[in-house]
This record gives sequence, C-alpha cells and structure tokens, in this order.
Amino acid sequence: MTELKAQDGSAASPVCFGCMQFGGTADAAASQAMYEACRGAGVTFFDTAHMYTEGAAEELLGGFVAQESEQLIVATKAGYTGGSGRANILAQFDESRKRLKLDRVDILYLHRWDETTPLEESFETLSELQQAGAVRHIGVSNFAAWQVMKAQAVAARFGARIDILQPMYSLVKRQAEVEILPMALSEGMAVAPYSPLGGGLLTGKYQAGGTGRLSTNERYATRYGQPWMHETAAALTKMAAEMGVAPATLAVAWAAKNPAVTAPIISARNTEQLAPSLAAQTFSLSDEAYARIEEVSQRPAPATDRLEEAG
Repeated sequence: MTELKAQDGSAASPVCFGCMQFGGTADAAASQAMYEACRGAGVTFFDTAHMYTEGAAEELLGGFVAQESEQLIVATKAGYTGGSGRANILAQFDESRKRLKLDRVDILYLHRWDETTPLEESFETLSELQQAGAVRHIGVSNFAAWQVMKAQAVAARFGARIDILQPMYSLVKRQAEVEILPMALSEGMAVAPYSPLGGGLLTGKYQAGGTGRLSTNERYATRYGQPWMHETAAALTKMAAEMGVAPATLAVAWAAKNPAVTAPIISARNTEQLAPSLAAQTFSLSDEAYARIEEVSQRPAPATDRLEEAG
C-alpha cells in the first residue's frame, strides 16, 4: 500500500480536508479558521484543485501552508477543464504551483477521465513532472476501475505509477466497493474518497428541515435525490441520537473504517459545520456499529452481478 507521508516524514492524518469551499462559500476569514481548526486537530492532509473557486482555493491554501508545507501533504488536481493533454496539464499545474507558492506538490491528480487524449500523452507528462521533482505522487480522481488499470499500465511504461485514487464514496454512494476499493487493496494504492457526507445529506440537516446544496444545486439534488438515500440518512440520524454522537461523525467514521480507505476528504463552510467531521478522527466505531450502519444502506451488486455470491 502506498504510504502517504509529508516531506519531513510525518504520516498522513486519518482524514483529509478538502478546500473546495475556500474563497467561495467560505470567505478568507472562515477559510483560515477552518485551516487552523484542522491543524489544531492534527490534520496534515489538504486537498484542492486548479478549478476550485477560480483559483481562490489554491491561493488561500498556499498562504496558510507557507510556513509548514514540509510537515503537510498538499494535493491538487488538473484537467477538469481543457482535458488531460500535455499543454493543459503543464499550464494548469504551473498556475497551481504559483497560487500555492510551492515548487513541489505532494500529489497531483488528473481530475477526471479524458477520452479524447491518449493516456500516453497524459502519463508521459506526469512522469516527467515526477522525475523533475515537481510532483511526489501521481493520482487520478473520478476514474472507473478499468480506467485506472489501463492508465496504470501506460504509466509503467514511463517509469511511473498511480499511487492514489479519489473516488466518490459514502453510505449512500457505495459503488466504489464493487471494483475500485478492492482494486486499490490489491494494487497497493492509497484512497482518499470525497463526499463521505453525501453532499450534506448524511448530516441530518435535511431531515430537520434545513437547506443546502441538495436544495439549491440541481446536480447535487439529482445525485442524492433517490428516496432510499433519504431513508438511509434518517436511519443514520436516529442511530446517531441513540449513540450520542453527530450523524456526520458516524458517516465519516463509517467511510474511514473501510480497509481500503486511507483518509476520507471532509469539508465545510465554517468551523461549526466542520467540527463533527473532525471528531471522526478520534471516534472509535465498533465492528457491531459499523455493521448496523451498513444495514440501513443499499449495498451494490458484485461486479459479476452474481447476487448469490455477495457477502
């Protein structure tokens, strides 16, 4: 298994903080407060992307990490817009490094699969960046398992390998369990899954009549709009109340307990919203509680679709 460590040898924290809200729904002051809360809780792993909040997320994170970057793991992503061709990867990564004020980043992900660009072009470029010392680990985000393995074979031809994956994964989005997570265990890849709270659905706020991305963003409303997902969220909220813990803490702890998961990516708009997710780092989820939580969610069929063989 790829072992994620900062440049000074510090191990990755049990959760990663995703900076998608920096410079957007979280202004500079709120972003700094969340960064400081994360560091106070021992978080050493931070994730951003070239396209987040038109660059503001990287600029803010760059300012926050300036005095301690060697103690941290900083990840960014390229290619969400403009494709995964050489020119676009280099241009976006160069801009990202300037915003982050870093000569080297710990992880550079391809943000999504690009069917129009040969993998050879993408991974030769990433390999060159790695060999030049500008990137420590190569990762991919939003790739299917077959796409990862196809890309891994190409990367090997250039003396590189995919060390880390970033799939979507939560109690209401479990497709990664079918092939991605088993593949990661088999091939020794680290996994930093995003959206362990299901876009906020698993915090319990919607059951309480609250609003958020699921009520204002059509993409998220569609992604998490199936009735069974809301039933699962309601059941999780009930269990959390019985256990005296926040639903968000349970949701993140559940995702983190999967043996393939290195560090779930948590995020928030402010420190109050962040606190329950941070608490998952020190919350001990028993095997019995893990199984109870799993039972309230729909488990995806195995890759072969042979339901009689499902565990």
